[in-house]
Amino acid sequence: MDRWLGNGGMELIGTVGASFDDYGVDGEDLGWVAGAFTPLQPACNPHGIVQAGVHGLLLDAAMNFAINSALPGRDRTKATLEMKIETMRPALLGESYRLRGEVVRMARQIAYGEATVRDEEGQMVSRSTGTFMLHRPDPTGNGSATTG
Repeated sequence: MDRWLGNGGMELIGTVGASFDDYGVDGEDLGWVAGAFTPLQPACNPHGIVQAGVHGLLLDAAMNFAINSALPGRDRTKATLEMKIETMRPALLGESYRLRGEVVRMARQIAYGEATVRDEEGQMVSRSTGTFMLHRPDPTGNGSATTG
């Protein structure tokens, strides 16, 4: 997972001014990820306000990273099935924000995540919940991977 620190393997994340700094697994075997976001011009409208779609990009990536950090071996997220995004305050060009993604529940086929963007005072700027399909290779090595 260390190789995904920074832009999470997606150049677009770095282009908008975000990076992932740390990840881990808590006592319940649920993963988490933390990162930073200092919006750059490509993330913003002409008034210097981060577009909601950029929030969606970062929140989705944070939940995926958190889920993948808790999965063993070659297991990984396969697809975002559902995602809800809420923006509560504007994120502004050049300001500093913190990203956090967490696993809420992990099942065999599906994982549930939450992610937030917070300002320097800890106020929530945006948040998201999502449902993700998991890819789990066939543990016996006989045939195709289990996708659910």
